[in-house]
Amino acid sequence: MSEKKLANPAVVGLAGFGLTTFILQIHNLGLCGTGVVLAPAFIFGGLAQLIAGFQEQKTGNSFGYSAFVSYGSFWIGLGIIWLLGHYNIFSPSKTDVGWYLIAWSLYTLIMFIISLRIHKAMAITFGLLLAGFVLLDIGHFGPSYYNIVAAYVLIVCALSALYMMAGIIFADVAGKSILPMGKAYWKN
Repeated sequence: MSEKKLANPAVVGLAGFGLTTFILQIHNLGLCGTGVVLAPAFIFGGLAQLIAGFQEQKTGNSFGYSAFVSYGSFWIGLGIIWLLGHYNIFSPSKTDVGWYLIAWSLYTLIMFIISLRIHKAMAITFGLLLAGFVLLDIGHFGPSYYNIVAAYVLIVCALSALYMMAGIIFADVAGKSILPMGKAYWKN
């Protein structure tokens, strides 16, 4: 009896991460309002990534499990911060959000180091995410133009995540690798 093939949950996690990150950066560039970001933050960036992470756990992928559940939680947390501010329950200052981002920068630094052992596409995505977070950290405690620079870096990060998603789907459909991911930067 043959075993049923399971889909790779990373495709949903990467799509949720990539698209929600992209939309937030469009907002950060002043091209759309917060509401357009809030819904995907809860549903696609948040819930869909949580589900993908829980599915990654079932496959034994600790990296995917940690990344998708954590960043899914990031999006839900950010959405809650915005809602609390909107309803005047808590008025988050620029530095309050900055500390939130610094905490995520620390997590992302750890994940970036680990990503160096996976493949180049993963390391590039996490390197761009780390650079984007650091720029946002600076922009929340210093000159705000760093937030604009961060937006452009994070748009490229989002596209990198979508590239990985497309690569996984193309490989599944074609039965072979179509989009190269590159070898790991750091091997044993």
